[in-house]
Amino acid sequence: MSDCDADPQILSWARRYTRDPQRFEAHVRQIMPRLAYVEQVAAKHDVAGEFVLLPWVESHFQPVSGHGRHRAAGMWQIVPSTARAIGLKVGHDYDGRYDVPAATESVMALLSRYHGDLHDWRLVDYAYNRGEFAVRRLVQQHGAPADEPVIPKLPVSRTTREHLTKLLAIACVVREPSRFHVSLPLLPAGDHLETVEVKHPMPLSKAAARADMPLSKLKHLNSAYRNGHIAAASTPAHLLLPRHRAAQWRDAARQAEDGNLTASVMPQPITLPSLSSPDNGPTSQSEVEQSPPLDSSASSTPTRHHTVRPGESLWSIARHYSISVAKLERWNHLHKHKIKPGQVLKVSAPG
Repeated sequence: MSDCDADPQILSWARRYTRDPQRFEAHVRQIMPRLAYVEQVAAKHDVAGEFVLLPWVESHFQPVSGHGRHRAAGMWQIVPSTARAIGLKVGHDYDGRYDVPAATESVMALLSRYHGDLHDWRLVDYAYNRGEFAVRRLVQQHGAPADEPVIPKLPVSRTTREHLTKLLAIACVVREPSRFHVSLPLLPAGDHLETVEVKHPMPLSKAAARADMPLSKLKHLNSAYRNGHIAAASTPAHLLLPRHRAAQWRDAARQAEDGNLTASVMPQPITLPSLSSPDNGPTSQSEVEQSPPLDSSASSTPTRHHTVRPGESLWSIARHYSISVAKLERWNHLHKHKIKPGQVLKVSAPG
């Protein structure tokens, strides 16, 4: 939607997020599995890449809960009325707002619908924060905002304006990490998240044993189950697990005498959030060239190339080809992570 210099407040928030580089990098490593999972769903719905980072603004990707009867909950910070409107169950034993796969699917479908009505991703962010009908009224009264300034001059609250600013700021950091003296991690293959199906009620402790993982970690990934078990009313259900634990689950399922469990695997290719450009709109995972990872040390292998798509970053390209950003910069004589759509990059060592 914009670059880092589009508004002074965007740059200010980007610097605030990264003022402690080590703490920032540690937090990004911790949330990477969820972030990568969200990117998959966003790509399926053709939602602008910046919105992959929306849970950063809402909750820093944590399953947090507010207070009171109408509290917002989950990493998307959904209130109960919105949950019901987008098809998420909210009950005593199960709360879909904490269900990462279900809530992410519902939110991305909602954002896609907002864009179909409002035709401006900035207004989509306003609608998520303030409400769709409130933003529609603003557009009817004041007209659609111009491309500049990037933060629309509509009469919205400071909170709503700041919500968009923060989203663009964290997207700015992802685009240009070296500018803020931070590095963005690669996610090990075994840490990508997948869903497994649970057909019958069971305690979460039994589920953790089947997946051969700590109960605390399983609960953190699956906090929608509020009372330590998957109730009969919630089944068939699903659990979100790291890929290597999902494999353990499937092995255990095949060995189980009751045959209660089957596995359902999410698509495996994962890229960094594809950040949209102002001219070309959102990009998706399907637009990335599907070339296999390369062994850059093999001098006999012909040099491979990648044509930069709108919204891609060096980090997303490096992750796709399982190479480092440093190698991309060295092979292509790049400086300061600057690339542009249409540029052809070497993605293996020159032959």
